[in-house]
Amino acid sequence: MIDTSILNENQKEAVLDDSKYLRIVAGAGSGKTRVLTMRICHLIEDEQVPARKILAITFTNKAANEMKERIRNMLQDETGQPWISTIHSLCVRILREDITCMGWPRNFTVLDAEDQKSILREAYKQMNLDAKSYPAAVLLNYISNNKTEEITPERAKELAGGYYDDQKKAEIYAYYVKRQRELFGLDFDDLILWTVKMFKKYPEVLDKWQRRFSYIHVDEFQDIDRIQYTLIRQLTGVYNSLYVVGDPDQTIYTWRGADVNIIMNFAKDFPPQKTITLNENYRSTEAILNGANSVIRNNRHRLEKDLFTKRQGSEKITHYASAGDEYEAAWVASKIRELHAGGKKYKDIAVLYRSNYLSRTLEKSLLDEQIPYIIYGGIRFYDRQEVKDALCYLRMVTTGDDLALGRIINRPRRGIGNKTTDTLSAKAREEETTMYEVMKREKLFSGKTQKTLDGFVEMVERWRTAAADGKTEMFRLFEQIMDESGYRKSLEDNQEDDRIENLKELIDDVREFSQTYPDSTLDEYLQLVSLYGDKEETLNSDYVQLMTVHAAKGLEFDTVFVTDMNEGIFPNERAVTESSRGIEEERRLAYVAFTRARNKLYITEAGGYSYILQDVRRTSRFIREIDPDYIEHTGAAAPKKKPEFTGTPDLFAKRFNFDTPEVNKEKKAEYETGEHVVHAKFGEGVVISCKAGFAEIAFPYPYGVKKIMAGHPSLKKKSELVN
Repeated sequence: MIDTSILNENQKEAVLDDSKYLRIVAGAGSGKTRVLTMRICHLIEDEQVPARKILAITFTNKAANEMKERIRNMLQDETGQPWISTIHSLCVRILREDITCMGWPRNFTVLDAEDQKSILREAYKQMNLDAKSYPAAVLLNYISNNKTEEITPERAKELAGGYYDDQKKAEIYAYYVKRQRELFGLDFDDLILWTVKMFKKYPEVLDKWQRRFSYIHVDEFQDIDRIQYTLIRQLTGVYNSLYVVGDPDQTIYTWRGADVNIIMNFAKDFPPQKTITLNENYRSTEAILNGANSVIRNNRHRLEKDLFTKRQGSEKITHYASAGDEYEAAWVASKIRELHAGGKKYKDIAVLYRSNYLSRTLEKSLLDEQIPYIIYGGIRFYDRQEVKDALCYLRMVTTGDDLALGRIINRPRRGIGNKTTDTLSAKAREEETTMYEVMKREKLFSGKTQKTLDGFVEMVERWRTAAADGKTEMFRLFEQIMDESGYRKSLEDNQEDDRIENLKELIDDVREFSQTYPDSTLDEYLQLVSLYGDKEETLNSDYVQLMTVHAAKGLEFDTVFVTDMNEGIFPNERAVTESSRGIEEERRLAYVAFTRARNKLYITEAGGYSYILQDVRRTSRFIREIDPDYIEHTGAAAPKKKPEFTGTPDLFAKRFNFDTPEVNKEKKAEYETGEHVVHAKFGEGVVISCKAGFAEIAFPYPYGVKKIMAGHPSLKKKSELVN
């Protein structure tokens, strides 16, 4: 029996309930992963459901791996593992098994973002177009939207009418689809679209997959889009139980297709369904949770739930108002330095912001304070140039497709120019084969060029032989490829230390994969990494983590700073104006940001003029919506009048006043003309004047005269430092 004694009553009900259709509304920090994994283990251990009959769909590889590990540790006997994967990985498995009914081979290529861009570059060249006039990101979005709406390239041309740019986009779309067919390549959109299309066209295939599973579970259900929902409904059919877990208050991805109405309307789509709410938060203190709750209650389009916590804390949410963005960043850095000096580890601290551009001043201030930090969710591991190159070398061993060859044929430099690759490409099209096959069987060139191509083919064939005989371990073969190709040496010669470290990490990744799945093939590894966009990189050192709020979804930290809480920034002006419910999504984003904190939450804003907004910065409405009982205000003087509230009258019946005792407690420093001071960034300076709480200070070249808030923590009297 699965031990449910550690669960609260709602969690226990969510694990043991046998309703056919279950919606679990799981508030932030309410233990949804524990409930979901225990539910699966309960089915296997207590209900004797074969593990192979259970499917769980997640939306990141990290979440899938975490669930697998928890279930492996929880099950007492080796009873097999349920099918746990991302929705894209699931579609790959389905298509590998049945895509032949659509006239395609099982060993089709999964095209990643770089492959897609390679096809676009081919299109630009073929059509004599300027790539700058048709940015890849815009075109890929255009192609994706057309595919999702089932608009063919032919129909796209009709819709373009007489507009030149739209006609060119449609022609590029047609080229893209044609090239996909030639490569037998499916992009991420296609994986789901083709599976849905196949199920609609071939009911017998759908019936087979419906009978494959008895219980279907979907995590992060609030984040799915319409196409994904169609697939889930297809798989569920009339046979299966459907168990969905999500929180409408954390729907923050509508900009990429997520539809909050899907989880909201679950009761209508799957009658008779049962809803169980997980409303006890185990993560945050009372002040943090109640403060976040008071904000999210202002959204009208939501499922009501009274999220509560038993975690008491002595500290309220701290709101700091600064005179400008540099002062805000300096205050955050100095507070982090203070927390660290008090025993807090840097890695337990996160700084969240609405948009990536907001990290600039933060990074400068952290560098000034010599605080180590990383940008979480910067260039992802598998998107780095050297990693993409290495994976394309591996693809030469498996598929030898044109996109892989085109990327690495001249990396490192081998003297193979565009004219040579163009000739190979034209011949491959003529013979309806790959460029590599042309290189293998035909001598199209003479002298050094042909000798170089022959040497390349000999090298690849040697790797293919080693892979086929199975005597060489996968990661050893990878090391061999990196050495014999000259790729590793080229990085060493250029002293590319960071890239070399990334290459070593990739080799370790291959090693771990081959050890975890000893019977796996190189092709299976490549399938995995083509879908694996969120490899978690282990931090061996102590770093403050900087990230957007979107990147913070699913994470938690002891202490969280949410910066730049100003109208137009957070909430984002464009997001609010572009959608009738844009402000509700922004509020959900704030709710997610606040509930990342376990023990302490700081919210900061900047005053002064913003060149981004082209306006004076104003306090975010989300700060004003926090119940006054759970927040303290400090920093620059703020409006004394009671602000206008958009929330419910009962919530804001209490008087909100920025001019609190906490503000007055902050030291009001005064400086005398001629006094020597030291600034954290500008160094030693001399006070010219001090009026109305601001000091004019002359600093050495190149800083010059600066006007600084007298009580700012980055500014100290030199005499105090000496003493």
